[in-house]
Amino acid sequence: MNQIEAMQIYVRVAELASFTLAAQSLNLPKSSISTAVQRLENLMQTRLLHRTTRRVQMTQDGLVFYERCKDILADMDELQGLFQRDPAELTGRLRVDMPVGIARTIIMPRLAEFTERYPHLDIEVSCTDRLVDLVREGFDCVLRVGKLHDSSLVARHIGQFEQINCASPQYLATYGVPQTLADLQQHQLIHYASTLGTKSAGFEYVDSVSNKTCYVPMRGCITVNNSDAYEAACLAGLGIIQAPLHGMQPHLNNDLLVELLPQYKAKPMPISLLYANRRHLPKRVYVFMSWVAELLS
Repeated sequence: MNQIEAMQIYVRVAELASFTLAAQSLNLPKSSISTAVQRLENLMQTRLLHRTTRRVQMTQDGLVFYERCKDILADMDELQGLFQRDPAELTGRLRVDMPVGIARTIIMPRLAEFTERYPHLDIEVSCTDRLVDLVREGFDCVLRVGKLHDSSLVARHIGQFEQINCASPQYLATYGVPQTLADLQQHQLIHYASTLGTKSAGFEYVDSVSNKTCYVPMRGCITVNNSDAYEAACLAGLGIIQAPLHGMQPHLNNDLLVELLPQYKAKPMPISLLYANRRHLPKRVYVFMSWVAELLS
């Protein structure tokens, strides 16, 4: 095992705070993980990690070493691709995360185009609507829809999704078609919450005078935490949803859903690519993000 490989192992242990999880992530025996860290500690002549039976934590020296390792490994990635004239020669693992709906309707149907362009890249795609920890879980970049929370990550805004209000014909046959905001008091909203146990603030719309986001509290017996369940609940006639037009358009075209209250739409949802703050972004990450931005433009 060379020093670069040992540094890669150390970075994974530090990010996951676990020798076991690092071994699983890198598909290596746990003994190899321990040996690599011990060799680095002997080489640096300092303790890099505090080890207990329950957790692994970086020492102060270990934190400094971790930050330098990330810079060096990023430089190595950049150096490897520096003289590759043909983009198709790019190699390495690309690990990305994106929402379920975008993966299903936009990225996966076109991903073959990217793999044909860069056939030597190994791509791992995680599809989840939860907010993953990019650094701790080892992702190169993540695609997120909606308002971003403050973080140390770099955000690249690449577009936005127009939202619409819709419900199924069978739901409207039971409850009627709302014409005003006041009518919503007689209707059911399917609530979306990334963390179960909470509910949305209600029906969202942008006030035409103040241009501010407002909410109408609404009843609703169903709360879901991912976009597939949100869409399925609406198709099943369980209530009204507010969702990106791009995902609902096929259902509107096939008369499976009906648009409601077009004058009271929620604010468009921003689409962003997030990645770690590095001096040099690996070329494989750069080309993937450029491809996604072009696809969503």
